[in-house]
Amino acid sequence: MHISPHRQRWLAMAGIAIASFLGCIDFTIVNTAVPAIQSALQADIAHVQWIVTAFVVALSSCTIAVGQLADRYGRREVMFASMALFALASLGAGLASSLGWLISWRAVQGMACAGLYTASAALVAAMFPEAQRGRALGLLFSINGLGLALGPVAGGLLVEAWGWRAIFLVNVPLIAASFALCMGRLALAAAPAARARFDWLGAVLLLAVLPGALAALIHGGDWGWASRATLGLLAVAVLAGAALVVVEKRAPAPLLRWPLFVQPRFAVAACATAALAFFYCVAFFLMPLYLGELRGQDSAATGWLLLPTTAVMALVSPLAGRGCDRWGTGPVMGAGFAALLVSALMQTVFDASTSWPWVLAAFGFMGLGWGCVLGPSMTAALTALPQALAGTALGMATTLHNVGGALGLAIGTVLYRLAAQGGGFAAGYQRVMWLLASVCLGALAALWLGRTALRGRSA
Repeated sequence: MHISPHRQRWLAMAGIAIASFLGCIDFTIVNTAVPAIQSALQADIAHVQWIVTAFVVALSSCTIAVGQLADRYGRREVMFASMALFALASLGAGLASSLGWLISWRAVQGMACAGLYTASAALVAAMFPEAQRGRALGLLFSINGLGLALGPVAGGLLVEAWGWRAIFLVNVPLIAASFALCMGRLALAAAPAARARFDWLGAVLLLAVLPGALAALIHGGDWGWASRATLGLLAVAVLAGAALVVVEKRAPAPLLRWPLFVQPRFAVAACATAALAFFYCVAFFLMPLYLGELRGQDSAATGWLLLPTTAVMALVSPLAGRGCDRWGTGPVMGAGFAALLVSALMQTVFDASTSWPWVLAAFGFMGLGWGCVLGPSMTAALTALPQALAGTALGMATTLHNVGGALGLAIGTVLYRLAAQGGGFAAGYQRVMWLLASVCLGALAALWLGRTALRGRSA
Protein backbone atom coordinates (compact mmCIF):
# COMPACT_ATOMS: atom_id res chain seq x y z
CA MET A 1 0.00 0.00 0.00
CA HIS A 2 1.36 3.40 -1.01
CA ILE A 3 1.94 5.87 1.84
CA SER A 4 2.17 9.54 0.96
CA PRO A 5 5.40 11.46 1.76
CA HIS A 6 3.39 13.63 4.18
CA ARG A 7 2.32 10.59 6.18
CA GLN A 8 5.81 9.09 5.96
CA ARG A 9 7.20 12.21 7.62
CA TRP A 10 4.70 12.07 10.47
CA LEU A 11 5.30 8.34 11.04
CA ALA A 12 9.04 9.03 11.25
CA MET A 13 8.25 11.95 13.54
CA ALA A 14 6.34 9.56 15.82
CA GLY A 15 9.33 7.23 15.98
CA ILE A 16 11.72 10.07 16.85
CA ALA A 17 9.27 11.42 19.44
CA ILE A 18 9.05 8.03 21.19
CA ALA A 19 12.83 7.84 21.52
CA SER A 20 13.15 11.46 22.66
CA PHE A 21 10.26 10.96 25.12
CA LEU A 22 12.03 7.95 26.65
CA GLY A 23 15.21 9.97 27.06
CA CYS A 24 13.28 12.66 28.96
CA ILE A 25 11.14 10.33 31.07
CA ASP A 26 14.26 8.46 32.17
CA PHE A 27 15.53 11.72 33.65
CA THR A 28 12.70 11.79 36.23
CA ILE A 29 11.31 8.24 36.37
CA VAL A 30 14.33 6.98 38.32
CA ASN A 31 13.88 9.46 41.17
CA THR A 32 10.66 7.81 42.30
CA ALA A 33 12.36 4.41 42.28
CA VAL A 34 15.42 5.50 44.31
CA PRO A 35 13.96 4.47 47.71
CA ALA A 36 13.03 1.03 46.34
CA ILE A 37 16.47 0.57 44.75
CA GLN A 38 18.16 1.71 47.96
CA SER A 39 16.20 -0.87 49.93
CA ALA A 40 16.61 -3.72 47.43
CA LEU A 41 20.36 -3.28 46.95
CA GLN A 42 21.11 -2.30 50.57
CA ALA A 43 22.87 0.93 49.58
CA ASP A 44 23.39 4.18 51.47
CA ILE A 45 22.50 7.56 49.99
CA ALA A 46 26.11 8.41 49.08
CA HIS A 47 26.24 5.43 46.73
CA VAL A 48 22.66 5.30 45.48
CA GLN A 49 22.80 8.94 44.35
CA TRP A 50 25.26 7.83 41.66
CA ILE A 51 22.28 6.25 39.88
CA VAL A 52 21.24 9.80 39.02
CA THR A 53 24.69 11.41 39.00
CA ALA A 54 26.22 8.90 36.57
CA PHE A 55 23.44 9.62 34.07
CA VAL A 56 23.85 13.41 34.36
CA VAL A 57 27.66 13.29 34.25
CA ALA A 58 27.69 11.11 31.13
CA LEU A 59 25.09 13.34 29.50
CA SER A 60 27.08 16.47 30.42
CA SER A 61 30.36 15.06 29.12
CA CYS A 62 29.00 13.77 25.81
CA THR A 63 26.39 16.27 24.58
CA ILE A 64 28.71 18.53 22.58
CA ALA A 65 30.87 15.64 21.34
CA VAL A 66 27.87 13.68 20.09
CA GLY A 67 26.51 16.80 18.40
CA GLN A 68 29.74 17.15 16.44
CA LEU A 69 29.70 13.44 15.56
CA ALA A 70 26.18 13.91 14.22
CA ASP A 71 27.39 16.76 12.00
CA ARG A 72 30.28 14.61 10.77
CA TYR A 73 28.64 11.22 10.21
CA GLY A 74 24.96 12.15 9.85
CA ARG A 75 22.18 12.83 12.33
CA ARG A 76 20.17 9.81 11.22
CA GLU A 77 23.10 7.46 11.87
CA VAL A 78 23.81 9.00 15.28
CA MET A 79 20.11 8.81 16.17
CA PHE A 80 19.92 5.10 15.30
CA ALA A 81 23.16 4.34 17.15
CA SER A 82 21.91 6.24 20.21
CA MET A 83 18.58 4.41 20.15
CA ALA A 84 20.33 1.02 20.00
CA LEU A 85 22.73 1.98 22.80
CA PHE A 86 19.85 3.27 24.93
CA ALA A 87 17.96 -0.02 24.51
CA LEU A 88 21.07 -2.02 25.44
CA ALA A 89 21.74 0.16 28.48
CA SER A 90 18.11 -0.08 29.60
CA LEU A 91 18.24 -3.88 29.36
CA GLY A 92 21.52 -3.92 31.29
CA ALA A 93 20.16 -1.63 34.02
CA GLY A 94 16.99 -3.68 34.34
CA LEU A 95 18.97 -6.90 34.77
CA ALA A 96 21.77 -5.42 36.94
CA SER A 97 22.76 -7.69 39.81
CA SER A 98 24.51 -5.02 41.87
CA LEU A 99 24.55 -1.28 42.44
CA GLY A 100 27.87 -1.00 40.61
CA TRP A 101 26.47 -2.56 37.44
CA LEU A 102 23.32 -0.43 37.68
CA ILE A 103 25.38 2.77 37.95
CA SER A 104 27.55 1.69 35.01
CA TRP A 105 24.54 1.07 32.78
CA ARG A 106 23.01 4.38 33.87
CA ALA A 107 26.18 6.10 32.63
CA VAL A 108 25.74 4.37 29.27
CA GLN A 109 22.12 5.54 29.24
CA GLY A 110 23.33 9.10 29.74
CA MET A 111 25.74 8.78 26.82
CA ALA A 112 22.92 7.45 24.62
CA CYS A 113 20.58 10.25 25.68
CA ALA A 114 23.17 12.80 24.57
CA GLY A 115 22.52 11.48 21.08
CA LEU A 116 18.75 11.34 21.50
CA TYR A 117 18.62 14.96 22.68
CA THR A 118 20.95 16.43 20.06
CA ALA A 119 19.86 14.50 16.96
CA SER A 120 16.08 14.42 17.43
CA ALA A 121 15.32 18.14 17.09
CA ALA A 122 17.79 18.53 14.20
CA LEU A 123 16.20 15.62 12.33
CA VAL A 124 12.67 16.93 12.83
CA ALA A 125 13.70 20.41 11.69
CA ALA A 126 15.24 18.95 8.52
CA MET A 127 12.34 16.59 7.78
CA PHE A 128 9.55 19.15 7.55
CA PRO A 129 9.05 22.08 5.17
CA GLU A 130 9.27 25.52 6.73
CA ALA A 131 5.48 25.90 6.93
CA GLN A 132 5.19 22.79 9.13
CA ARG A 133 8.52 23.00 10.98
CA GLY A 134 7.31 25.10 13.92
CA ARG A 135 4.35 22.81 14.49
CA ALA A 136 6.52 19.69 14.39
CA LEU A 137 9.20 21.07 16.74
CA GLY A 138 6.56 22.39 19.12
CA LEU A 139 4.98 18.95 19.23
CA LEU A 140 8.36 17.30 19.89
CA PHE A 141 9.18 19.66 22.76
CA SER A 142 5.70 19.22 24.22
CA ILE A 143 6.16 15.44 24.17
CA ASN A 144 9.52 15.87 25.90
CA GLY A 145 7.91 18.01 28.58
CA LEU A 146 5.20 15.38 28.99
CA GLY A 147 7.95 12.81 29.56
CA LEU A 148 9.44 14.88 32.37
CA ALA A 149 6.00 15.38 33.89
CA LEU A 150 4.90 11.74 33.70
CA GLY A 151 8.21 10.33 34.95
CA PRO A 152 7.46 10.35 38.69
CA VAL A 153 3.94 8.96 38.27
CA ALA A 154 4.98 6.28 35.77
CA GLY A 155 7.94 5.33 37.96
CA GLY A 156 5.77 4.99 41.03
CA LEU A 157 3.16 2.87 39.28
CA LEU A 158 5.74 0.60 37.62
CA VAL A 159 7.69 0.08 40.84
CA GLU A 160 4.52 -0.69 42.76
CA ALA A 161 3.26 -3.16 40.13
CA TRP A 162 6.43 -4.94 38.96
CA GLY A 163 9.37 -3.63 40.99
CA TRP A 164 12.12 -1.12 40.21
CA ARG A 165 13.58 -3.12 37.31
CA ALA A 166 10.45 -2.43 35.26
CA ILE A 167 11.32 1.27 34.88
CA PHE A 168 14.31 0.24 32.74
CA LEU A 169 13.00 -2.86 30.98
CA VAL A 170 9.91 -1.05 29.66
CA ASN A 171 12.21 1.00 27.42
CA VAL A 172 13.25 -1.99 25.31
CA PRO A 173 9.94 -2.72 23.51
CA LEU A 174 9.25 1.01 23.15
CA ILE A 175 12.60 1.59 21.44
CA ALA A 176 11.79 -1.36 19.17
CA ALA A 177 8.57 0.42 18.20
CA SER A 178 10.56 3.60 17.56
CA PHE A 179 12.91 1.73 15.23
CA ALA A 180 9.95 0.21 13.37
CA LEU A 181 8.49 3.66 12.72
CA CYS A 182 11.79 5.23 11.66
CA MET A 183 13.33 2.52 9.49
CA GLY A 184 12.85 3.22 5.80
CA ARG A 185 11.22 6.57 6.53
CA LEU A 186 13.81 8.64 8.34
CA ALA A 187 16.21 8.32 5.42
CA LEU A 188 13.79 10.27 3.23
CA ALA A 189 14.37 13.41 5.28
CA ALA A 190 17.97 12.94 6.39
CA ALA A 191 20.01 16.11 6.22
CA PRO A 192 23.39 16.00 4.46
CA ALA A 193 26.22 15.49 6.90
CA ALA A 194 28.78 18.26 7.38
CA ARG A 195 32.38 17.05 7.41
CA ALA A 196 34.02 18.99 10.24
CA ARG A 197 37.14 17.72 11.99
CA PHE A 198 36.27 16.05 15.26
CA ASP A 199 38.11 17.11 18.43
CA TRP A 200 38.91 13.65 19.85
CA LEU A 201 41.47 14.89 22.38
CA GLY A 202 39.03 17.45 23.77
CA ALA A 203 36.34 14.77 24.08
CA VAL A 204 38.65 12.44 26.04
CA LEU A 205 39.78 15.22 28.39
CA LEU A 206 36.19 16.32 28.97
CA LEU A 207 35.30 12.75 29.97
CA ALA A 208 38.08 12.83 32.58
CA VAL A 209 37.20 16.12 34.28
CA LEU A 210 33.70 15.75 35.71
CA PRO A 211 33.73 12.12 36.95
CA GLY A 212 37.04 12.57 38.79
CA ALA A 213 36.06 15.83 40.46
CA LEU A 214 32.61 14.62 41.52
CA ALA A 215 33.83 11.28 42.84
CA ALA A 216 36.41 13.07 45.00
CA LEU A 217 33.80 15.53 46.26
CA ILE A 218 31.17 12.92 47.08
CA HIS A 219 33.43 10.31 48.70
CA GLY A 220 36.19 12.52 50.08
CA GLY A 221 34.57 12.51 53.52
CA ASP A 222 34.56 8.70 53.62
CA TRP A 223 38.03 8.19 52.17
CA GLY A 224 39.59 11.17 53.94
CA TRP A 225 40.16 14.51 52.25
CA ALA A 226 43.92 13.98 52.37
CA SER A 227 43.79 10.35 51.24
CA ARG A 228 45.56 9.16 48.10
CA ALA A 229 42.26 8.31 46.41
CA THR A 230 40.75 11.76 46.97
CA LEU A 231 43.86 13.73 46.11
CA GLY A 232 44.56 11.49 43.12
CA LEU A 233 41.09 12.04 41.63
CA LEU A 234 41.29 15.77 42.25
CA ALA A 235 44.71 15.89 40.61
CA VAL A 236 43.41 14.03 37.55
CA ALA A 237 40.43 16.40 37.29
CA VAL A 238 42.56 19.55 37.67
CA LEU A 239 45.25 18.43 35.23
CA ALA A 240 42.68 17.26 32.70
CA GLY A 241 40.80 20.54 33.07
CA ALA A 242 43.96 22.61 32.54
CA ALA A 243 44.90 20.52 29.52
CA LEU A 244 41.36 20.88 28.16
CA VAL A 245 41.58 24.69 28.28
CA VAL A 246 44.88 24.64 26.37
CA VAL A 247 43.74 22.06 23.82
CA GLU A 248 40.44 23.81 23.12
CA LYS A 249 42.19 27.14 22.49
CA ARG A 250 44.36 25.50 19.82
CA ALA A 251 41.86 23.07 18.25
CA PRO A 252 40.62 23.99 14.73
CA ALA A 253 37.07 22.94 15.68
CA PRO A 254 36.95 22.91 19.52
CA LEU A 255 34.22 21.21 21.49
CA LEU A 256 34.06 24.05 24.01
CA ARG A 257 33.86 27.63 22.75
CA TRP A 258 35.25 29.70 25.65
CA PRO A 259 34.95 33.05 23.78
CA LEU A 260 31.15 32.72 24.01
CA PHE A 261 31.35 33.84 27.63
CA VAL A 262 32.67 37.23 26.54
CA GLN A 263 29.12 37.89 25.32
CA PRO A 264 27.27 39.13 28.47
CA ARG A 265 23.86 37.89 27.36
CA PHE A 266 25.17 34.37 26.85
CA ALA A 267 27.11 34.40 30.14
CA VAL A 268 24.00 35.40 32.13
CA ALA A 269 21.85 32.80 30.34
CA ALA A 270 24.46 30.12 31.03
CA CYS A 271 24.54 31.00 34.73
CA ALA A 272 20.75 30.86 34.87
CA THR A 273 20.39 27.46 33.20
CA ALA A 274 23.21 25.98 35.33
CA ALA A 275 21.64 27.33 38.53
CA LEU A 276 18.26 25.87 37.54
CA ALA A 277 19.73 22.41 36.99
CA PHE A 278 21.69 22.69 40.26
CA PHE A 279 18.36 23.30 42.01
CA TYR A 280 16.08 20.71 40.47
CA CYS A 281 18.57 17.83 40.26
CA VAL A 282 19.34 17.82 43.99
CA ALA A 283 15.79 18.76 45.07
CA PHE A 284 14.19 16.12 42.86
CA PHE A 285 16.60 13.52 44.22
CA LEU A 286 15.77 14.25 47.88
CA MET A 287 12.02 14.89 47.55
CA PRO A 288 11.08 11.21 46.88
CA LEU A 289 13.30 10.18 49.81
CA TYR A 290 11.48 12.65 52.05
CA LEU A 291 8.11 11.27 51.00
CA GLY A 292 9.24 7.68 51.48
CA GLU A 293 11.42 7.88 54.60
CA LEU A 294 9.72 10.59 56.67
CA ARG A 295 6.14 10.38 55.38
CA GLY A 296 5.91 6.62 54.81
CA GLN A 297 4.51 6.86 51.26
CA ASP A 298 4.83 3.94 48.85
CA SER A 299 6.24 4.35 45.33
CA ALA A 300 2.87 4.92 43.64
CA ALA A 301 1.81 7.58 46.15
CA THR A 302 5.22 9.25 45.88
CA GLY A 303 4.80 9.53 42.11
CA TRP A 304 1.42 11.20 42.44
CA LEU A 305 2.65 13.56 45.17
CA LEU A 306 5.48 14.75 42.91
CA LEU A 307 3.07 15.52 40.08
CA PRO A 308 2.50 19.15 41.22
CA THR A 309 6.15 19.83 40.37
CA THR A 310 6.37 18.23 36.94
CA ALA A 311 2.80 18.92 35.81
CA VAL A 312 3.01 22.61 36.71
CA MET A 313 6.39 22.79 34.95
CA ALA A 314 4.92 21.25 31.78
CA LEU A 315 1.90 23.59 31.87
CA VAL A 316 3.90 26.75 32.59
CA SER A 317 6.63 26.19 29.98
CA PRO A 318 4.59 27.29 26.91
CA LEU A 319 3.21 30.27 28.86
CA ALA A 320 6.75 31.27 29.78
CA GLY A 321 7.60 31.32 26.08
CA ARG A 322 4.77 33.76 25.42
CA GLY A 323 5.93 35.82 28.38
CA CYS A 324 9.39 36.09 26.84
CA ASP A 325 7.87 37.45 23.64
CA ARG A 326 6.02 40.10 25.64
CA TRP A 327 8.39 41.07 28.46
CA GLY A 328 11.74 39.54 27.51
CA THR A 329 13.66 36.60 28.99
CA GLY A 330 15.06 38.47 32.00
CA PRO A 331 11.77 39.22 33.84
CA VAL A 332 10.42 35.72 33.17
CA MET A 333 13.56 34.07 34.53
CA GLY A 334 13.52 36.44 37.50
CA ALA A 335 9.95 35.38 38.30
CA GLY A 336 11.04 31.75 37.95
CA PHE A 337 13.93 32.03 40.42
CA ALA A 338 11.66 33.92 42.82
CA ALA A 339 9.25 30.96 42.71
CA LEU A 340 12.13 28.51 43.24
CA LEU A 341 13.27 30.60 46.20
CA VAL A 342 9.78 30.40 47.73
CA SER A 343 9.78 26.62 47.21
CA ALA A 344 13.19 26.19 48.85
CA LEU A 345 12.24 28.37 51.84
CA MET A 346 8.99 26.44 52.31
CA GLN A 347 10.93 23.17 52.24
CA THR A 348 13.40 24.35 54.90
CA VAL A 349 10.72 23.55 57.50
CA PHE A 350 9.77 20.10 56.17
CA ASP A 351 9.60 17.39 58.81
CA ALA A 352 7.51 14.30 59.51
CA SER A 353 4.43 16.32 60.46
CA THR A 354 4.40 19.10 57.84
CA SER A 355 0.87 19.61 56.54
CA TRP A 356 0.16 18.17 53.11
CA PRO A 357 -1.15 21.46 51.63
CA TRP A 358 2.17 23.10 52.60
CA VAL A 359 4.15 20.24 51.02
CA LEU A 360 2.17 20.27 47.78
CA ALA A 361 2.31 24.06 47.54
CA ALA A 362 6.10 23.96 47.92
CA PHE A 363 6.31 21.33 45.19
CA GLY A 364 4.02 23.44 42.99
CA PHE A 365 6.19 26.55 43.37
CA MET A 366 9.17 24.46 42.28
CA GLY A 367 7.34 23.45 39.10
CA LEU A 368 6.38 27.07 38.47
CA GLY A 369 9.98 28.22 38.77
CA TRP A 370 11.30 25.32 36.70
CA GLY A 371 8.93 26.13 33.84
CA CYS A 372 9.74 29.85 33.94
CA VAL A 373 13.51 29.35 33.71
CA LEU A 374 14.11 26.28 31.51
CA GLY A 375 12.92 27.54 28.13
CA PRO A 376 13.74 31.25 28.59
CA SER A 377 17.33 30.52 29.64
CA MET A 378 17.89 28.50 26.46
CA THR A 379 16.16 31.21 24.41
CA ALA A 380 18.45 33.85 25.91
CA ALA A 381 21.50 31.72 25.06
CA LEU A 382 20.33 31.19 21.48
CA THR A 383 19.56 34.88 20.86
CA ALA A 384 22.89 35.97 22.35
CA LEU A 385 24.75 35.02 19.18
CA PRO A 386 24.28 35.28 15.42
CA GLN A 387 22.00 32.66 13.87
CA ALA A 388 24.99 30.89 12.32
CA LEU A 389 26.23 30.01 15.82
CA ALA A 390 22.83 28.93 17.20
CA GLY A 391 23.80 25.25 17.32
CA THR A 392 27.03 26.02 19.12
CA ALA A 393 25.23 28.21 21.64
CA LEU A 394 22.60 25.54 22.32
CA GLY A 395 25.24 22.84 22.73
CA MET A 396 27.28 24.89 25.18
CA ALA A 397 24.20 25.98 27.14
CA THR A 398 22.91 22.40 27.36
CA THR A 399 26.28 21.14 28.56
CA LEU A 400 26.50 23.84 31.24
CA HIS A 401 22.94 23.01 32.30
CA ASN A 402 23.88 19.38 32.83
CA VAL A 403 27.15 20.28 34.57
CA GLY A 404 25.17 22.45 36.97
CA GLY A 405 22.90 19.49 37.71
CA ALA A 406 25.83 17.16 38.34
CA LEU A 407 27.47 19.66 40.70
CA GLY A 408 24.17 20.18 42.50
CA LEU A 409 23.79 16.47 43.13
CA ALA A 410 27.36 16.15 44.38
CA ILE A 411 27.42 19.20 46.65
CA GLY A 412 23.87 18.68 47.89
CA THR A 413 24.51 15.05 48.79
CA VAL A 414 27.68 15.89 50.71
CA LEU A 415 25.90 18.67 52.63
CA TYR A 416 22.94 16.41 53.37
CA ARG A 417 25.16 13.66 54.78
CA LEU A 418 27.11 16.05 56.99
CA ALA A 419 23.94 17.59 58.44
CA ALA A 420 22.08 14.28 58.74
CA GLN A 421 24.84 12.68 60.83
CA GLY A 422 23.88 14.78 63.82
CA GLY A 423 20.23 15.63 63.26
CA GLY A 424 18.74 12.89 61.07
CA PHE A 425 17.07 13.03 57.68
CA ALA A 426 15.01 16.19 58.33
CA ALA A 427 18.08 18.17 59.40
CA GLY A 428 20.00 17.13 56.29
CA TYR A 429 17.05 17.88 54.02
CA GLN A 430 16.50 21.32 55.53
CA ARG A 431 20.19 22.24 55.24
CA VAL A 432 20.16 21.39 51.53
CA MET A 433 17.09 23.56 51.00
CA TRP A 434 18.91 26.51 52.57
CA LEU A 435 21.71 25.87 50.07
CA LEU A 436 19.21 25.92 47.19
CA ALA A 437 17.70 29.16 48.52
CA SER A 438 21.15 30.75 48.39
CA VAL A 439 21.61 29.51 44.81
CA CYS A 440 18.34 31.22 43.86
CA LEU A 441 19.48 34.47 45.45
CA GLY A 442 22.74 34.24 43.50
CA ALA A 443 20.84 33.66 40.26
CA LEU A 444 18.55 36.61 40.96
CA ALA A 445 21.61 38.79 41.59
CA ALA A 446 23.17 37.66 38.29
CA LEU A 447 19.94 38.45 36.44
CA TRP A 448 19.78 41.89 38.03
CA LEU A 449 23.38 42.68 37.13
CA GLY A 450 22.85 41.38 33.58
CA ARG A 451 19.46 42.97 33.03
CA THR A 452 20.80 45.37 30.39
CA ALA A 453 22.41 42.54 28.40
CA LEU A 454 19.23 40.47 28.52
CA ARG A 455 17.30 43.31 26.88
CA GLY A 456 19.69 43.31 23.95
CA ARG A 457 19.91 41.12 20.92
CA SER A 458 22.77 39.66 19.08
CA ALA A 459 23.96 41.20 15.87
